[in-house]
Amino acid sequence: MKREIIVTNDGSTTIHLPEWNEQYHSKHGAVQEAYHVFIKNGLSLFSDTTVAILEIGFGTGLNSFITFLEAQKYRLTIDYVGVEAYPVSLDEILKMNYIETLKASRYTSVFEKMHAQEWDTKHTISTYFSLLKRKQFFQEITDQDRFNLIYFDAFGARVQPELWTEELFEKMFVSLKKGGVLVTYSAKGSVRRALQHVGFRVERLPGPPGKREMLRAVKI
Repeated sequence: MKREIIVTNDGSTTIHLPEWNEQYHSKHGAVQEAYHVFIKNGLSLFSDTTVAILEIGFGTGLNSFITFLEAQKYRLTIDYVGVEAYPVSLDEILKMNYIETLKASRYTSVFEKMHAQEWDTKHTISTYFSLLKRKQFFQEITDQDRFNLIYFDAFGARVQPELWTEELFEKMFVSLKKGGVLVTYSAKGSVRRALQHVGFRVERLPGPPGKREMLRAVKI
């Protein structure tokens, strides 16, 4: 499938798939979306010493990197697991402008290390951040009562509806600890109902630029 590097509305880059008319991050602003959905409405809820995070769709590593930056800033200990079946190539990663956009030149080596590290092996990135990248299909996830927070950042239901089913959300529910939170950019009614059906308490929240709403689900 053809892949193109594009610049989004906030100046940050993402990968565009013309065949699907789909992007890894919002064309309205990749960095803005990541901060709004996953940090403001996800990570900011936690002040615990250690936060275990599962990311569904490691992709370009943007969500992981901004979480690392937040961990350094607020001295949060993050145990981060990113799942990806089809890793982005290093050539594409080197074309991303996240270091420049985030004004994080001091952490250039960290961003590169995140992508260069071996898959399926946990690595200590800093005092506050560890990363395990798992190369697997989302349907193969079998974690139980492990995570505090899930970043659900799969490709949209329009192009991959199989990733937004009750079956997959049941796996997410089981993998979270009680009181755990799942956040996603999606606000589709079918997604909200699927989350509710497996036991989540779901709320609609204002969305990032270009989207009216997003969803946050809590395991009660």
